[in-house]
Amino acid sequence: MRIGVLGTGNMADALATHWVRAGHNVAIGGRDMHKAERLATRLGGSAKPVTLPAAAEFGQVVLAALPFGTGTSVVRELRAVLDGKVLIDCSNPVGPGFRLLTQSGLSAAQQLAAAAPGAHVVKAFNLCHEDVWRMSPPVFDGRRLAVPVCGDDETALALVHQLVRQVGCEPVAGGSLERAGLLEATAALFIGLWVGEGADAQAIAPPLAYAAGPRDEEPRTAEEASRQEF
Repeated sequence: MRIGVLGTGNMADALATHWVRAGHNVAIGGRDMHKAERLATRLGGSAKPVTLPAAAEFGQVVLAALPFGTGTSVVRELRAVLDGKVLIDCSNPVGPGFRLLTQSGLSAAQQLAAAAPGAHVVKAFNLCHEDVWRMSPPVFDGRRLAVPVCGDDETALALVHQLVRQVGCEPVAGGSLERAGLLEATAALFIGLWVGEGADAQAIAPPLAYAAGPRDEEPRTAEEASRQEF
C-alpha cells in the first residue's frame, strides 16, 4: 500500500514506523524538507521525504498528522489531489481547560471532509498519546488496545482497519463520520481526566458484561425489574 503522511511530528513518526515495518511504501510530507528528511531517515525502509502536495499525490491512503485547524487549511489546498483517496484524521480539537473547540459546529473530521469533499475521511487514532502508538504492540492487562474507527465509505474503513491491526491494535466500528465528534469529545474528556485530574479514565467504564447492568443468574420478574429501574 502507498501511504502519504502529511506532517513530520510525533503522530506521523509513531504511526508511520509501524507501517514501514509492515512493508508499506511511505512518503513523509512536510513544509520543512529538513524535518521530512530527518523523519524519513529515522524510519528507514521505504520511507522517503517529499513535499506536502507530493505526499498527498503519492498515497492511496493519506494520514493527516497535523494539529486541528492547520490540517483543515492544508487539506483544503490539496483537495484536488486528495479526490477519491482515503484521508485519516487523528487530530483532537481540544483547547485550554480541556475544552472541545468544535462544540458549536462540525467535528474536526467533518471539517476535513468539507475541505476535501472528494476524499473518504476516516477518524481514527485520536484517543491515545503518541507514545502509546509507539508501543509494539499496545497491550494492556493482556488485551490489545481497541481503536474506534468512524467513516462512511466501506472500502476506506477496510483499509484503515488493516492499518490499525498493523499498529498492533484491534479496530472497532465506531459508526459513520457523523459520530467522529463523539470520539473527539471522548478525547477531550479523557485528556481532562488523565492530565487535569490524574484519574484513571479506563476505570470509569464497567466490563462489557455489565454494560446493561449486572446479569442475574435467574431471570427477574417484571416487578423486580421495575423496582430497579432509574
